[in-house]
Amino acid sequence: MSKVIVLPGDGVGPAVVAEAVKVLGGVTERYGLQCSIEYAMIGGAAVEEGGRPLPDATLQACRSADVVLLGAVGGPRWDALPADLRPERGLLALRKALDLYANLRPVQPFPEILDISPLRREVVQGTDLLIVRELTGGLYFGDRHRDGDEATDTLPYTRAEVVRVARVALLAARARRGRLASVDKANVLETSRLWREVVTAEARGFPDVQVEHLLVDTCAMRLVRAPRSFDVILTENMFGDILSDEAAAIAGSMGLLPSASLGDRPPFLYEPIHGSAPDIAGTGAADPIGAIQSVAMMLRYSFARPDAAAAVERAVRQAIRRGARTPDLGGTATTEEMGDAVRSAFEGATFTARGQA
Repeated sequence: MSKVIVLPGDGVGPAVVAEAVKVLGGVTERYGLQCSIEYAMIGGAAVEEGGRPLPDATLQACRSADVVLLGAVGGPRWDALPADLRPERGLLALRKALDLYANLRPVQPFPEILDISPLRREVVQGTDLLIVRELTGGLYFGDRHRDGDEATDTLPYTRAEVVRVARVALLAARARRGRLASVDKANVLETSRLWREVVTAEARGFPDVQVEHLLVDTCAMRLVRAPRSFDVILTENMFGDILSDEAAAIAGSMGLLPSASLGDRPPFLYEPIHGSAPDIAGTGAADPIGAIQSVAMMLRYSFARPDAAAAVERAVRQAIRRGARTPDLGGTATTEEMGDAVRSAFEGATFTARGQA
């Protein structure tokens, strides 16, 4: 019996996670997977309930779990809190505590909705890339200091931290199309010079992977001019945060993209890349596809069921093909209606004994 901890979080988090859990329920029924689902608090909701963005009970529940599914954290209502009580600190602390150092963010636009992208159809069509973001080092975890009108944030990385995430990216590239773009700012930052040095050394063990080094500004430009030129993109924490949000424009909406945060051992964490979107929270307009696709990644990486993962991904494509669209995709479907459309497509599919349609 696998234990799944669900952290709905803030804003649209509870709404999109609810639809993802419904789809997961359909998968467990169809494939005979045994899992229990428990809920815990994180982020602003946890601050309001108990004064801390990551309660001890939540952390212990996650540590005892096999899988963690998260919605979103944060929002302007908590902006005035001290830095250590901000909702985002809860998520950062959870990633660090579970040592989830490799964040995988796939970007593959749906052919049926290419025109919602701000980029031209011929630019985005055929894009299939994976961003591997280092998740537990860099600026977000460095020492910080504020003294009146002066503030300091430090950007630390060790060789070991770069080695382990580089290996994840190189293995991913080897399993895909054999190309890796390592992103840094080596013309300015000492940490980036270390980054480039380590990636170059690790790449020698992967002669079947073609590696190029890109400055982050060059990568940002190429993402919108020629996204099809990328296979796997490897980058440090803050650059990965920014570049993956930019890459959402390729797909057309941040609401579409999932992510998996992996480490050397379970539990792993799965979440859509979008934030809490407080402006649409409670309106029923949030897109649950990113959360549902995160369940597909969960099935692939935590349950070792690529067949079930592929079935969920096919159901998402089928629902979109049939015209189910939330407002971010130019439609009128509610969050719940979009989730129901995916669940319906999944339940209506024909499966073989191993779940292949």
